[in-house]
Amino acid sequence: MKILVLNCGSSSVKYKLFDMDKNEVLAQGEVERLGLEGSFLKFTQPDGTKVVLEKDMPEHNVAIEFILSILTDETYGCIQSYNEIGAVGHRVVHGGEVFQSSVEIDNEVIGKLVECIDLAPLHNPPNLKGIRAMSALIPGIRQVGVFDTAFHQTMPDYAYMYGLPYSLYKKYGIRRYGFHGTSHRYVSKRACDVLGLPYEQQRIITCHLGNGGSIAAIKDGKSVDTTMGLTPVEGLVMGTRCGDVDAGALCYIMDKEGLDAKGLSYLINNRSGMYGLSGISSDMREIEDAIDENDRRAIMAMSVYDYRIKKYIGAYAAALGGVDVLVFTGGVGENQWRTRSKVCKDMEFLGVKLDEEKNDGMRGQEMVISTPDSKVTVIVVPTDEEYMIACDTVAILDK
Repeated sequence: MKILVLNCGSSSVKYKLFDMDKNEVLAQGEVERLGLEGSFLKFTQPDGTKVVLEKDMPEHNVAIEFILSILTDETYGCIQSYNEIGAVGHRVVHGGEVFQSSVEIDNEVIGKLVECIDLAPLHNPPNLKGIRAMSALIPGIRQVGVFDTAFHQTMPDYAYMYGLPYSLYKKYGIRRYGFHGTSHRYVSKRACDVLGLPYEQQRIITCHLGNGGSIAAIKDGKSVDTTMGLTPVEGLVMGTRCGDVDAGALCYIMDKEGLDAKGLSYLINNRSGMYGLSGISSDMREIEDAIDENDRRAIMAMSVYDYRIKKYIGAYAAALGGVDVLVFTGGVGENQWRTRSKVCKDMEFLGVKLDEEKNDGMRGQEMVISTPDSKVTVIVVPTDEEYMIACDTVAILDK
């Protein structure tokens, strides 16, 4: 069966076409600047050639129709017709408390997704646009929603509740939901497969580190805590998001800067994190270049970034009663060997012993980077959320 996976953002559409029978990726690419001047589709051909095709794409229907036309194109295509696509799997960011696992999408599910828009106003609307676009372009196509929040629905109430009036939870669903669940689920399972360990009997900490970042504590195959909260702002310092901050400080800033709720949201989502601390960029590569030039703010920003990761690993080791496997993934986790080194430094008391020779300079590979005598196995696992979405889609349709 061929499965098309879509990840629809407000100004982008990522896609990946799998042949699940052969376990092959047939095509992948991304529409960028959707709804803006200069929109384009970029993808890589099987021979490695990169292709960029410009086209005016004002909204998701046009973008997805263009993607489908390229998939069936005589020059660039890999299928003869749309009918070869057996189903579509969609990344959906927020499923609230309603969706605890992936589901086949019907009108009832769409109605419930609309109810979740208030919890993810920037993410769920474009996810819904992708679903509706596919229904219009290929009537009757079966579609599956895979939720970023679903994996974390196993958290106990003492881990997801905030110290706020309980009435706010009952009225508005104010609680920790967590995100990156599909990635945390994939890399934790993959790590156990690589290591030959029984997944349901491990204490695992997964670090998904990228422009957005989160850490999850996984016990016996279930998420028991995670750093992101009601929204993706909570937890780690990220590219442009602030992570944990005193709520009182936010009230103080609103008063001093004359910010309304929208202004504060922009500050903590778009102007903070590594960008706000360093004053340079949200791109970790540019910050590392500045560190090499002894830029003090860049050094400070990276120290804050690494320290927050280390602190949460320690906290989750306590919550799990120890740790068996520590996983690094995401753009930073897979490629920034210096961050992995700093995070693992002086953690021998937890049983972590990093093999610095293996870790030094290692980028984007699936590899164990702890020493043979380390009580905790430290491993880098490149994430593949799209593959997990495709697997969920096949599993649900097979039912």
